[in-house]
Amino acid sequence: RGAGLGLRAGAAGSPSRVLLWEKSWRPCPKARRRLQGERHRSGLLRVGEDWYFLCALGVLMAMISPSPLLPAASFLAHRWLYQEIGDYPVLKYLSWTMYPVALAAFSTGFSQSITPHSAGSGVPELQTILTGVMLEDYLSIKNFGAKVVGLTCTLACGSTVFLGKVGPYVHISAMLAAYLGKMRTSVTKEYEVSKPVYTVLVVLLLASITFPPSLGQFMASQLTMKEYLVSLFDNRTWGELARGAPPGGPAGPGHLWHAWCHPSVSFFGTLAFFLLMKFWMLILATTLPLPAGYFMPIFVYGAALGRLAGETVAALFPEGITTGHPVVPGGYALAGAAAFSGAVTHSVSTALLACEATGHLAWALPITAAVLAANAVAQKWQPSFYAGTIIVKRLPYLPPIRSRHMA
Repeated sequence: RGAGLGLRAGAAGSPSRVLLWEKSWRPCPKARRRLQGERHRSGLLRVGEDWYFLCALGVLMAMISPSPLLPAASFLAHRWLYQEIGDYPVLKYLSWTMYPVALAAFSTGFSQSITPHSAGSGVPELQTILTGVMLEDYLSIKNFGAKVVGLTCTLACGSTVFLGKVGPYVHISAMLAAYLGKMRTSVTKEYEVSKPVYTVLVVLLLASITFPPSLGQFMASQLTMKEYLVSLFDNRTWGELARGAPPGGPAGPGHLWHAWCHPSVSFFGTLAFFLLMKFWMLILATTLPLPAGYFMPIFVYGAALGRLAGETVAALFPEGITTGHPVVPGGYALAGAAAFSGAVTHSVSTALLACEATGHLAWALPITAAVLAANAVAQKWQPSFYAGTIIVKRLPYLPPIRSRHMA
């Protein structure tokens, strides 16, 4: 460990230099390595360590986000199987009901067997955590796995269960952030593990109601969640389209409105029946102990409310409220979706979401006015959906501070 070069006698007796070690010895090697590491670290962290953290979080979420593509493809395969069975009512009923029942049962059993905290959207629990109360296992990596697998199975059920994915994706990203940040949670309380029997019974009931040859033909049950929005946001008036085309036509990409028409009932009746049935079916679906989101079903429900109001106004005023300006029911549907979802969640950002869904700002002013009015009424009489979930689950939370109660 001396010098890096040694001396050796040559052929003629003259000394020659021989390389014994490529790296010459220098004093304080440990201190030098420590200083070099600190220098490299300071150079990497010069842009801020949060940027690396957020970059890793974004890359991981981008890799996880394509997971809904699998359930979408499987739901299309399920719908294809239902159409190809033929005129066998029993087989058609079994193919329509057993598929979502099996997926919902697996989603509940798998997620609940790993951790009971994976049920629901996870947004109320995140609100509780953001107030400073740490909940057990809500940000753990095992909850992350249960949430991803359970949500994939839930989305594969399609519009039969009428649940979404927006809230769970927020929870999944929070769990990834907590795992990357080495966060630790504290123990609060234990929750009872729910059995999948209740899920099977509820999903069987919902699937039986949405069975197309039965009541499902009066509520456009064959449409997916995306097709619901596309048909409800259609800028054409269904009343004018129904006069020139017989009901029961093909429900293709440009003719999704045919799904809302029936030979014995007009689209006013199907929209009203859809709102009546989906009201209690959505409430029942929120009680299922499986990972699911609730914002998109609420958004679709509000769009149906707005569409019914718009079609009614268009029928009462065929030439428009002001002559030369015909009524656009799709605009009413857009405002209804933003207002209803904003009232349920007590948020005004749904106005921006509705404008982004259409790609233009032509309806920005009426949508914003509808959202503000709906929020004013909803916040006066009831808590938000997520705040109500916190109260029902008895999660620890801080009460809101209101200035009028202060001295």
